[in-house]
Amino acid sequence: MKILDHNAVLSCLPDRKPASHKGDYGRILLLCGSRGYTGAAALAAMGALRSGAGLVFLGVPESIYAIEAVKLNEPIVFPLPDVDGKLSADAVPEILEKLPQMDAVLIGCGLGQSEGTLAVTKAVLENATCPVILDADGINLLAAHKDILRERHAPTILTPHAGEFARWGYSGQDRYAEAMAFAREFGCILLLKGHKTLITDGETCYQNPTGNPGLATGGSGDVLAGIIVSLVGQGLESLSAAACGAWLHGAAGDLCARGIGQYGMLPSDLLEVLPRLMK
Repeated sequence: MKILDHNAVLSCLPDRKPASHKGDYGRILLLCGSRGYTGAAALAAMGALRSGAGLVFLGVPESIYAIEAVKLNEPIVFPLPDVDGKLSADAVPEILEKLPQMDAVLIGCGLGQSEGTLAVTKAVLENATCPVILDADGINLLAAHKDILRERHAPTILTPHAGEFARWGYSGQDRYAEAMAFAREFGCILLLKGHKTLITDGETCYQNPTGNPGLATGGSGDVLAGIIVSLVGQGLESLSAAACGAWLHGAAGDLCARGIGQYGMLPSDLLEVLPRLMK
């Protein structure tokens, strides 16, 4: 079991060279959001930008595009075909056209579960040669389609909480053993959220020492997913990106708790303090 500290995290972060441009810090694609869950997409996108991503492309259902476009200035927001407020299978061709240009993809935050979102998730996993991060409904959609994950060859990171982990048939009674077994079985990186979050590739396991109960609120995990996809897109190896992302997310929560307390802190507060931990 390995435990990161601040110096170790800083040593993993890529240098910001004077003669660089936005393309040097990752082209990130996020496929997130649905009707009623516009905040999830926005928090993930800003989590990616606040942790250093150069270009963040956010694909959302057409029916919520106007909301996201007004809400967000920095990400490149674009509409995709939807049905009943969720991405539809008709979105797949445009997504596949963008995939070769991307350094990392995040799918799942606020996505919702439908035939369309399953088609989108399946298409991304089968065609993306870059790392893919699966969060929230991206994980839930695959619980009944595990072979899609088994057959993927490029790096994949899953970030389930206990409930999502249970949908894959794991009790969570022995978090360490089950996390290691999951990562080995599916050939992925698993970030199992909770008190002392575990991050493993089935061989090496990190335990995250940062964080507090103030992070137990809707939207917190969306920020975490955004941080991880950003770090992957900037060139960090997937296991390191997941472990460093967990540390930074928890440490940002600790800064917020010290400043305003655990009861009232919001996921958006994490976005404000996160850059202080990366300088």
